[in-house]
Amino acid sequence: SFNSLNHDMTLAEFKFIWYMEYSHRMWGRVVGLAYILPAAYFWRRGWLSRPLKGCVLALCGLVCFQGLLGWYMVKSGLEEKPDSYDIPRVSQYRLAAHLGSALVLYSASLWTGLSLLLPRHKLPETHQILRLRQYAHGTTALIFLTALSGAFVAGLDAGLVYNSFPKMGERWIPDDLLAFSPVLRNIFENPTTVQFDHRILGIASVTAVTALYLFSRKIPLPRRTRMAVTSLLAVACMQ
Repeated sequence: SFNSLNHDMTLAEFKFIWYMEYSHRMWGRVVGLAYILPAAYFWRRGWLSRPLKGCVLALCGLVCFQGLLGWYMVKSGLEEKPDSYDIPRVSQYRLAAHLGSALVLYSASLWTGLSLLLPRHKLPETHQILRLRQYAHGTTALIFLTALSGAFVAGLDAGLVYNSFPKMGERWIPDDLLAFSPVLRNIFENPTTVQFDHRILGIASVTAVTALYLFSRKIPLPRRTRMAVTSLLAVACMQ
């Protein structure tokens, strides 16, 4: 990596990258202890119900899996590739898996915590409420997919390919969108296609969140739910 990519790096620049990586690892270990130690204490005291025990075990297992996945991801950037002329980088597939696992862990933690802290609203199961819930789940899946596509952009340095918006260069659809063969490979390995897909998914996510907000305005909802939908729209616009 040093010879082919960072041969002009100074010792001070190396130390900065090293401490960034070291801090990330140590912070991950602190997060793991923050999960496991209180969970073991609460379990021992008998404060966890049977369903909550299963949830705690799943969360602790996901924390350990996240650390293992992080090591597996970094390992891919250190492997020698004598037949490749590409610069050393971690696998975009493993990077997306590491990010996706982190998002699942964070979402599951937040959902579990809020379920314990806030009483659940008993809403009437009207047709509109069911539609809103289904649409919210679909929007969540779209946002998750958009975030994963961002990991592919980062892993391939695809953000460096085009820096104009809404067009990519002088065209709405770039010429090299399907340059790789087979075609499916472009979605995951062609930097142009990866950036193009991320743009489309990002626009689709903002559109879906806006539609969810407008639809929610037509339904009588509790204050907490309305605040959540409004906050979602604000964060989507800021993002």
